[in-house]
Order: sequence, then C-alpha cells, then structure tokens
Amino acid sequence: MNLHEYQGKEILKKFGVAIQEGFVAHTLEEAVGAWQQLHDRTGSPVAIVKAQIHAGGRGKGGGVKLAKSLDDLKTHAGNILGMMLRTPQTPGGMEGPGKLVQKILIAEDAYAPNFDACKEYYVSILMEREKKCNVIIYSTEGGMDIEHVAEVTPHLVHKEWIDPALGFQAFQARKIAFNLGLEGKAFKEFTTFISRLYQAFVSSDASLFEINPCLRTGDDRIIAVDCKVTIDDNALDRHPEMESMRDTSEEDPTEVETRESDLNYVKLDGNVGCMVNDTGLAMATMDIIKLSSGEPANFLDVGNTADAQRVETAFRIILKDPSVKASLINIFGGIVRCDRVAQGVSDAYKNIGDIPVPIIVRLQGTNADIAKPMIDESGLAVHSAIALQDAAELVGKVLA
Repeated sequence: MNLHEYQGKEILKKFGVAIQEGFVAHTLEEAVGAWQQLHDRTGSPVAIVKAQIHAGGRGKGGGVKLAKSLDDLKTHAGNILGMMLRTPQTPGGMEGPGKLVQKILIAEDAYAPNFDACKEYYVSILMEREKKCNVIIYSTEGGMDIEHVAEVTPHLVHKEWIDPALGFQAFQARKIAFNLGLEGKAFKEFTTFISRLYQAFVSSDASLFEINPCLRTGDDRIIAVDCKVTIDDNALDRHPEMESMRDTSEEDPTEVETRESDLNYVKLDGNVGCMVNDTGLAMATMDIIKLSSGEPANFLDVGNTADAQRVETAFRIILKDPSVKASLINIFGGIVRCDRVAQGVSDAYKNIGDIPVPIIVRLQGTNADIAKPMIDESGLAVHSAIALQDAAELVGKVLA
C-alpha cells in the first residue's frame, strides 16, 4: 500500500524523525489556511506547494512550486489542484493521461535562509530479497533519480545491509554518515536521523522508505524534505491505523474491486487473462502462456473457496482489461469443486452477454468428470482442455 508524502511524514514524525513541516489541503481555502499557519509559525511568507499523488518526479510535471507570497500561493495552489499531473512515474509517463491532483501539501521552505549552504542526499530502506535482509541505500547525489545516478556514477551509490538478528547498529549509522562526508553537528544529527528512520521502517512493516532529498540545512540540521512510503499489505492487520490511510482513488480500480471481493489480483502487461486457484498453479499457468507465444495479462487467484459467484466476479474482472485477447481458466479441484467453477463460467456467459475473447477452460480434480460435460454441452464458445499441454496449444491457436 502506497502512502502520500504527507502521510509518510506523519509516520516519520511519530518516530522522532525530523521532517519538513507542512499541512495538507483539499481546496484553495484550505491552502490559504495552511499558509497562514506556516506564516504564524515561521514568520516567512515563502512556502512550497506540492501535489499529492502516488508517483515520484512531481516537480518535473509542474507539481511542485515555490510560493514567495500569499498571492503566489493562491496562483500555484489553484493551478495544481485539479490538474492532471504527468510525471515519469505516472501511467504512460510524460505522454500518458497523468493523475488527477485532489490534494496538495503546503510545506515550509526548508532551505531558508541560506540555500547555497544546504546539501541534498538520497536515503532509502528496503528489503534485499537476495540477501534476505534489509538494506539502506544512500548517496551524496540527492534530489536526482537514483537510477540515473547508479547508471552514470555507480561509485556514488552505497549500500549497508542490516543483519536481521542484530538489527541496525550504531557503528553502521556512523559509517553511513562518514561516507556521506558529514562532520560535526551534521554528523551527530544524521546518526540520530538514520537510526530513527530505520526504527520507523521496521515498526511500520514497510517495504520501502525513500527520503529524496534528505537535506542538510544551512545550520547543519538533517530533515526529510520528501518521503515515499510503501507498507506491506500483508501486515495491515497489525496496523489498522494505516489501513485508514489507503487512498483508493490513487489505485487501479480493478485491484480495488478484487481486494473488496477477496481475490488475489495483480495487473500485468500481457494479452492472456488468467484465473487459477493456487499460487504455484498460477506460476505454471503463466509459464505455459509464455511458451505458447502469449503474455499473461494478470495474476488472479480465486482461492480455495471459489464458488460460482466468485468465479463470475473474477471472470468479469479479467474481461474489463481491454488488452486481454484470450482467457485461460486453469483450476485444480482439491477443496474447490470443478462443477462449481463450470457453473460460474456458465453464469458469467449468461449474465455478461457477448464475450469478445476466446476462453480456454482446464478443470482437473474434484468433480472434474461432472464439470467437463457441463462446459462441453453448454453451447458456449469455450475451449475445453484436460492436460496443461492441451491448454497451451489452445492458447497458441486462439492467439494465432
């Protein structure tokens, strides 16, 4: 689950991580009120207006503006609220449709009063699956795309792996601060900053914390100016307060629907829709699709409690994807009864009406002997298969 910048900063602040302060606004009136609160606190008329969407690179698309006065703020806030913001990370990139900006963050000018004395760094924490531990990635080149830095100047990107048994150690905090070239007050500030940041990461069951830029101010404070946070969905039962932070308007509508239907769904970029009832079977199904010159359009696991209604719902979700040119339903009936799946397919055909793509159905296991005749004798335009190889050949045939 992705969070907005202001939500991520709320988590950081809770763990004592120094942040760029600000207030979220949904309307121009709220933006003016937020500016007034900052002005009362800092005495400065300068503020930063930041679009709040689930994508990075907002500044490149005009989603981050410096307001030097209240009039400036009204202009920038009015322009950004309601705009379709295109960034390199929104769907389709800078040429895509973009994302609708429904809220903005009015933030303090963290670079004042001496911009030239400030220095930006990059810091992120994520899981290193290959090494089975968390890793802190950091660089002196903050405020830039870390992928570009890694490609052009890989020696400026450092990694610090954290032993899961020992946790983050004080010497590692000092090592990171040293590699960033910090000294004096900034060195001490950073060791506190990175230690608290790691504590926030672990305690939140996050899969990513990215601070870019992490700023050393003119008076040697270390603060998080921007914040990208991703929380592990599987851990949300332990964090009900974070579940309430979910912004479904920023998520794929199909993924929202499948989550509400308790289906496991991931959108992919292929042309063959998949419906299975086991994760391992899903992997095998996607493999045979690729071997048949197709590409999987999704991962969709209906689980082991699939009934006719659940199958129909899953079927509808697959067909909503305009890139789907064929669909493969591959069910192994252990707990799931294959005749219920067959009934769900039949009901979907009757309720949806005209289905423009060919359907391949492979049902094996409990009541498969009942299910196959139900499919074959239904009069529906469904291709029936018994073996995986049969299903693969049918996928290749209908795509040809």
